[in-house]
Amino acid sequence: MFDFSGKRVLVTGAASGIGEAAARALAEAGAAHLVLVDLDESRLAAMDLPCETSRHAGDVADEALWNAIEEECGALDAAFLNAGIAGSPAPFAKMSLGDWRAVMSVNLDGLFLSLRTAMRLANDGATMVVTASVAGVKAEPTTGPYGASKAGAIHMAKIAAKEGFARGIRVNAIAPGGVDTAIWDGVPFFDDLVAKHQGDRAGALAEMARGMTPMGRFATAEEIAGQVMFLLSEASGTITGSTLVTDGGYSL
Repeated sequence: MFDFSGKRVLVTGAASGIGEAAARALAEAGAAHLVLVDLDESRLAAMDLPCETSRHAGDVADEALWNAIEEECGALDAAFLNAGIAGSPAPFAKMSLGDWRAVMSVNLDGLFLSLRTAMRLANDGATMVVTASVAGVKAEPTTGPYGASKAGAIHMAKIAAKEGFARGIRVNAIAPGGVDTAIWDGVPFFDDLVAKHQGDRAGALAEMARGMTPMGRFATAEEIAGQVMFLLSEASGTITGSTLVTDGGYSL
């Protein structure tokens, strides 16, 4: 459906979830070279893709990582800046400064560094997508640092879009709601729900989705990756500085 033949594309958070699905979709769409970044070195190394890759394991909030990538990477035609963490849910009154800063470090400092590198290396006409979240659009209790960081990511995409006008660079954000990824695994309330379903993870996820989403289901990582592909492709050629909210109606 989308043609990325000959393109060099940066993907952060590339070793799992939406990032991995997007990397695979880009490779299948003809991307010539993928620059893959993730904290999980073993998963990153294990990715089998039908195109050239360069793989960089490290924390996206580490400036030294990005200095090395800038020296080695070469020009970029597209970037999917997806790395992020959710943190532990807690109301502001019970949240530590360390918990706040841990989320901000990855979701804002890491996004700044990756976006700076992408803008520096971008060819004229390059396209970029930043992963935000519906939590950056709709306020919910106990989501303080995550929601604030994702609202910040949305605004960073808008500012980068304005800065990119002169060179034809387009920057958009995608704001998923619930997605079936490993982000839920290990979260106490979800683990309890899986136990209630006698180990049936899919059943637990379906119950949670029915309670949280008007459409009654969560997205798959592959569905979100397809939407990212649209935003990175020529099919969205007049869209920039926008946020695609893809949440099954949760924010209505």
